[in-house]
Amino acid sequence: MTNDKGAVVAADTGTGSGLCAGRVVIVTGAGRGLGRAHALAFAAEGARVVVNDLGVGLDGAPAPDSPAAQVVEEIRALGGEAVAHGRDIATTDGAASLVATALDTFGRLDTLVNNAGFLRDRMLVNLDEDDWDAVMRVHLKGHFLPLKHAAAHWRAEAKAGRTPSARVVNTSSGAGLLGSVGQGNYSAAKAGIVGLTLVAAAEMGRYGVQVNAVAPAARTRMTERTFADTMAAPEDGFDAMAPENVSPVVVWLGSAASDGVTGRVFEAEAGRITVMEGWRPGPTADKAARWTPAEAGEAARELLGRAEVPGAVYGSG
Repeated sequence: MTNDKGAVVAADTGTGSGLCAGRVVIVTGAGRGLGRAHALAFAAEGARVVVNDLGVGLDGAPAPDSPAAQVVEEIRALGGEAVAHGRDIATTDGAASLVATALDTFGRLDTLVNNAGFLRDRMLVNLDEDDWDAVMRVHLKGHFLPLKHAAAHWRAEAKAGRTPSARVVNTSSGAGLLGSVGQGNYSAAKAGIVGLTLVAAAEMGRYGVQVNAVAPAARTRMTERTFADTMAAPEDGFDAMAPENVSPVVVWLGSAASDGVTGRVFEAEAGRITVMEGWRPGPTADKAARWTPAEAGEAARELLGRAEVPGAVYGSG
């Protein structure tokens, strides 16, 4: 955030209780918005932070100046430790160098926060293949590759008898949980991140790694245009859509204090935290034999009459 003269000032990131003292944290897409808020919040709790940002525009095209170094300077000005990383984490080499930067600079890695992303919104009939691929690449592949390289490091540590207290926090979205009109590519990618989170939590628990996801609602470059009316900052009072509101639960999930919490999805918005419960079996009918199509339809309608109505699909603005 900035003051009335446009100078960068510290975000309100919490109590600074040292919750993450001694931990080394990577935050991807940390140059602006939610990522910046997370990086500052981790630093305020004593973490040393690797600030990753490629410095691209909303559509993924390169911007002239990466903001990662600016966030690093903010953290250092507040007495923290941080280093910038500007490579593309949706490539194998870029993701490997991200983990290497943490290890080479700070000697360890404790937490990975996957946050990088952008939008290319279109209705499905107007959605180009390139727009689909680009969003899948930065969101889904940009989660997978850093997770893969971090997990390989933690598995090696565990096999060497140094089982870590490692944490991964992935970033999904309400669009991935409920769908969002005009965001077929983004919604599909964010839903895929939930699936990736569940698998990673199951696979990596034996190595001391906990993997969770957050579905944030906050004012960022991606949301302030699409949902301009609901994302506008108030003139006074509590700024419900400030990205800093999401960071406390992310910091807690990235700390050792979250021991035993894995494979879960938390929705975070304003002052509210919700545990999302996801798909679960609802009403069931079992004929113990093959249905005819007509019988299956009749049974399905009867079951739907007893089922909960799903959440509404988000509008596109």
